[in-house]
Amino acid sequence: MSQPSRYGIGGDGALSPTDTEAALRLLQHGAITVEGRLVAASNATLYCSITHDDLRANCVYKPVSGERPLWDFPDGTLAGREVAAYVVSEEMGWRVVPPTVHRDGPFGPGMVQLWIDHDAEVDLVELSRGEDPGVRRMAVFDAVVNNADRKIGHLLPTRSGHVYGCDHGVCFSSEYKLRTVLWQWRGKPLTSEAVDALQRLRRAFTRDGFARRLSDLLTAEEVEAVHGRIELMLKHRIHPYPPEDWPAIPWPPL
Repeated sequence: MSQPSRYGIGGDGALSPTDTEAALRLLQHGAITVEGRLVAASNATLYCSITHDDLRANCVYKPVSGERPLWDFPDGTLAGREVAAYVVSEEMGWRVVPPTVHRDGPFGPGMVQLWIDHDAEVDLVELSRGEDPGVRRMAVFDAVVNNADRKIGHLLPTRSGHVYGCDHGVCFSSEYKLRTVLWQWRGKPLTSEAVDALQRLRRAFTRDGFARRLSDLLTAEEVEAVHGRIELMLKHRIHPYPPEDWPAIPWPPL
């Protein structure tokens, strides 16, 4: 029997389509072993190893049973929102969210996401305040999913330069609740790359498969709100401004 291979990020900082297929198969069907807990997280966030056939990786497992109730999001929905964020990320073609699935685990159903070994030498505060193209993509993605909690520590830069993001449980509210540390582009024109990605999302809504996947994870009102935000951004073609009646920056920002 061959030894499990370490599964992770490709040399270009992104997962190739073949790697993504393997990652999703591993995350969906692999045996999960809890190795520890990320104690700084608000909800139960478990660091695990996962193996399937000849594949091995580390992953994050967030059981629904470990979600803390929130006043503005329905109970037991955060794991599904994390998966919906992955679905949108993939459709945009940017892969800002690591491969993510919803499945049963050691403590019941929850979100399982591929662990990203980020570059610890990168100054995350400086990265979050700069003009990095990957971070700018993240700002556009956050506007689409209506991310209410983009902290600096949720940025995961890799050694290759690709930037992933994590912790998307409080996204997709039907009310405008964008709360982020990435406001440096507010009111500025969207890049042509961003417009192309938004147009891909618009076209995706004409296909039953994409809308159905979101509908399995979100309410009908929330899915319609995603569509509305895409149309609004394509109409004005600028980065959004902070909401007037909602805190613009999460606390703590780190």
